[in-house]
Amino acid sequence: MRRRARDLADRLITRVRHAKHPFTGWRRAAVIGAQATAGLVGLFAAANLALSLSTFRGDEPLERMRHELVALWHSPPPGRPPGDRALAQTWPALGDRPEAADIHAHLEAQAADDEFLFDHVLADHIVRRWGRVDARTLPVGVYVGAHALGPDGLPFVPATKYLAHYLLFPRHAYVLVVPETGPAVVFSASTGEKLGADGGANRLRAVLTPYGPGAYDFPGSGQALHELTRVASSADDVDGMLRRLDAARRTLEQSEIAYGLLAPNSNTVVGCILQAAGEMSERRRSTMLLALRAPGFGADCDLD
Repeated sequence: MRRRARDLADRLITRVRHAKHPFTGWRRAAVIGAQATAGLVGLFAAANLALSLSTFRGDEPLERMRHELVALWHSPPPGRPPGDRALAQTWPALGDRPEAADIHAHLEAQAADDEFLFDHVLADHIVRRWGRVDARTLPVGVYVGAHALGPDGLPFVPATKYLAHYLLFPRHAYVLVVPETGPAVVFSASTGEKLGADGGANRLRAVLTPYGPGAYDFPGSGQALHELTRVASSADDVDGMLRRLDAARRTLEQSEIAYGLLAPNSNTVVGCILQAAGEMSERRRSTMLLALRAPGFGADCDLD
């Protein structure tokens, strides 16, 4: 079997080497370069798809896949509400018009099982019905959120929302805090330009805002699926995290750190805050799988 596979590989390599192209000179080189680029892109997409479908899937991967596909299908373009049956089809356990207590109880059970999905359909329903996300619907605690990055606007978002979620394994991380009273608050880090913060377009900055449609990290058309993991649930942990997040925001406001694609970036900030709070060890945040899932998460915490 190995010899046969080796022979097939040798024949394939020989065929590629001696393949005839309709062009000569620089045109032939351009065609070969385009073919090589397409092959690398395809290989990258296949590797990302394999990782997306085999890791971080929970105890019920088939139900997870159903939820993802239905939520992506019902996530509307900007300015449009989801369909009348979108919530019931995405969240069958909740039905068409659940009460806040029903959503809270269901998400409490989900949070107890580690990571869970908080999608555009449910987030939109909560905001439209109760005006904001708070402890009435989302259990009190500190959460680490993660989502794919993709464009929000038409005409591309109906296709790119699937591609971003499945063909790009890396995620952008943020911290969500749900206090006992008041709105949920989200800590988002990125470039000053993307956040609308002062200090330069390519400087690493952070904002602390209510978790709603105007927030940088809130489920929307291009980022319809958010993965939430609750890392703390006591009132003391919530208060302590809010103080840490505000201190980190003020520190970054005064820093001159340039945002890096791999590090330091938003994931680096989130990882360092969780480590400083005792919610995650340096060894755990530096694992290979987390490095692939959240590039920069395990980088050095020299963010002053």
